[in-house]
Amino acid sequence: MFEPVTATLSAEHDVLALAKTRWRPSTASLVAFGGFVLFMVLVLTKATAMLEPDDYAYRASIVALSHGHILLSNAQYEALNRQLVASGGQGILQWHHLASGKWISEKNPGYPFFAVLFYVLGLLRVTPLFYGGLACVGLFAGAKAWLGRWAGTYAVWLYCFSGAALTFAWRDTMPSFSDASLIAAGFGTLLWTMLTKDVSPQRRMVIGLLGFLALEAAVFIRYTNVIELAIAIAGVLAFSRTVQIRWRTVGIWLGSVVLFGLGVLAFDQWAYGNATSTGYSPGEITFSLSALWPNLKAMPIQLTTSMPFWTLAAVACVVITVQFARARHRDARGDEHRLVTRRDAMVALVLAAGWLGLWLLYLTYTWTVHQTGGARGGGGPGAGAMTVHVIRFYLPALGLIALLGAWLLVRLGRHLAWVLLAGLVVAAVLSFHSMASSRSIGGGPNSGFPGALSLHDPSVAGRIGQPPKGASAKPPWGIGLKPPKGVGPGHRTVPTPGTSAR
Repeated sequence: MFEPVTATLSAEHDVLALAKTRWRPSTASLVAFGGFVLFMVLVLTKATAMLEPDDYAYRASIVALSHGHILLSNAQYEALNRQLVASGGQGILQWHHLASGKWISEKNPGYPFFAVLFYVLGLLRVTPLFYGGLACVGLFAGAKAWLGRWAGTYAVWLYCFSGAALTFAWRDTMPSFSDASLIAAGFGTLLWTMLTKDVSPQRRMVIGLLGFLALEAAVFIRYTNVIELAIAIAGVLAFSRTVQIRWRTVGIWLGSVVLFGLGVLAFDQWAYGNATSTGYSPGEITFSLSALWPNLKAMPIQLTTSMPFWTLAAVACVVITVQFARARHRDARGDEHRLVTRRDAMVALVLAAGWLGLWLLYLTYTWTVHQTGGARGGGGPGAGAMTVHVIRFYLPALGLIALLGAWLLVRLGRHLAWVLLAGLVVAAVLSFHSMASSRSIGGGPNSGFPGALSLHDPSVAGRIGQPPKGASAKPPWGIGLKPPKGVGPGHRTVPTPGTSAR
């Protein structure tokens, strides 16, 4: 008569044991989390600095948005500019005076929307770290679904530990690490969605939608990230049938992309007066095949010193291609090996397309040719420009490169993988401190910018809008602030000239 009770107690014990096992963090996840904590410590223990006019452009946008404004009247622009100058360094740089008389940043206004809440809370430095955390979660989940749990750990460490990642996570007024993190989170999430079995259709649809929303957010920050969004769409359409994703689910994902595209067109129409316009003047941003060879000569060394693990990703692509070619013929390892090799080739094709598509675009960017001196064979107007000023355009592919690099580390074995990772961590810290100590860009007549600039001294660091000692702690400006003397509604003010670096 005690058998049912005993059976019930045994079943309950099994359920509790299963729950404890299920929720216990794995060693791999703890090591991945430890890597991210170390990353945050390295970033936060070094005082911030503004190295480029772009920092000042985004700083002004974030402060303006904290008061509910994207466009500024001339009086508001003058008031904000004077207050920011008083707080240290330059005032507003790289803003555009519209035909309507309003002012708007030349930069895509997307990043301030993602940073303003942190600024209002006094936590602006947390902004890139928050999005970096999302990237690590997405990369861990995606790499684990593709290659196993330790691959997720490798992907997180590769993503966090490069001079490029540390430097741009340290620069809180720059969007480069944040949009790279949104792309990494998006691709990692979609990889998990496409490869994980035994997931309910509703859950798959919601998580995949979050992946697409992350990619759309990255495009809103920098429009050239549309390459990554397009590659993700192509990958989903090409392989959804193979992994048995419902077309209804795919339709919902693509529907969000369509709505996002319409929203961007409407925003540009409102902000710039044309649905296909931005804050830049026509011809200010130029891409040309003539820039390809000069950039190919100058950029590889910049990219290798700042993110050397791209070489691991390149080797992974070669090995995956060779394995796929061999697996097309029946061998002793059987059908299961061919299926794994085919899956690896499918995933690598999408990741490599996103990575190389973006890098090839910016290898045709004319501005980096002038900054590296390639326009005159090493003696251009920006000859000697430092790595930190030219690599940020290549940063959005960071997560895709980390996923490909994780594939190779898994094949090398855990001991060799951690030896390589340790070397990369040391190189990353050295690169970070070198780039963070770089001189501010601009200042000379041959610097590539119209007019002389005296940029913010890196030693004068602090949160944006912070008043100097002894000054009023009131917000830099507000709706009720009176315009400066002599500035009326029809007055046209020309901003301090800044770099055309994008």
